[in-house]
Amino acid sequence: MFELQWPWLLALLPLPLLVMLLPAQKKEDAALRVPFFAQVKTLETQTHSLRSKKLASAFLLWLIWAGLVLAAANPQWIGEPISMPNSGRDLLVAVDISGSMKINDMKYQGESIQRVDAVKMVVGDFVKNRKSDRLGLVLFGTQAYLQAPLTYDRQTVNTLLQEAQLGFAGEQTAIGDAIGLAIKRLRARPDTQRVLIVLTDGANTAGELEPIKAAELAEKEHVKIYTIGFGADEMVVDNGFFGSRRVNPSADLDEPTMRAIAEKTGGQYFRARNLEELHEIHQTLNRLEPIESEEEKFRPIKSLFYYPLAAALLLSLLWAFTSVIRHNINKSANQLANKQGVAS
Repeated sequence: MFELQWPWLLALLPLPLLVMLLPAQKKEDAALRVPFFAQVKTLETQTHSLRSKKLASAFLLWLIWAGLVLAAANPQWIGEPISMPNSGRDLLVAVDISGSMKINDMKYQGESIQRVDAVKMVVGDFVKNRKSDRLGLVLFGTQAYLQAPLTYDRQTVNTLLQEAQLGFAGEQTAIGDAIGLAIKRLRARPDTQRVLIVLTDGANTAGELEPIKAAELAEKEHVKIYTIGFGADEMVVDNGFFGSRRVNPSADLDEPTMRAIAEKTGGQYFRARNLEELHEIHQTLNRLEPIESEEEKFRPIKSLFYYPLAAALLLSLLWAFTSVIRHNINKSANQLANKQGVAS
């Protein structure tokens, strides 16, 4: 189906004609004595031809104007409706970037790396693979803030995750506030599409909202929460002169609270002690039941403005070419008439 995006612009088509109809300003011409009667007779015979050329030139200029106006109105061809099935979830991922995430108890290719770097690798792959989901990112430390709203732009969400720096949100952990912020963002979504994944390595040590209270609010708003407790159970610490000792770097992890949050909202609690377990957890999360929604229909639109624009350009070149030729012909005719006048 053919249509114009801005058809009201066609009202500008008669504008050049209206300008031509405006009364011209009268000019008083000085009296001129013409001694060459033969040349005057020649000009009289050329008056009709000159008037016809002016009309043809004016019509050509109007065609150029019409092409420009039509291009500005943006003609477009709209195809038949195409149905696109929309299957997916609305997922908010809340990631802990408190000071404890700098502990280097993770192993990658035989090297010790910080927890936050391990999370960026695994969660980054998780984000990139959620092709049919709308994703968002919440980062939290002492405070919680929305880093990326729900969007289909997975690349941007992953980029914002990779650029997250420890300490930006404070050194402590506000799990309850992070859940509260996520609930606020998911509230506008359908009840069956509200999913939150919370990844942390500690206990709630900051914020105004207690995690259990936040879980109760999530239950009322039908937000399903999956919680992940992250961090190794054991690591070797070098004490210098006194040798080394084994410690539990995840001693501060509040597993009972994380498990209670998940159970209260219909989710599940996972424990990740290394990159492999974290990857397996995200594989499990990838098997969440997809939520079917109504089919979305769209009609492909092909813009056609370049056709009248190209026609206007070609007519402009034609008008310029004929103007140059006409100027040269008139110049030659004037020179010939002047020579004949001198000879007479």
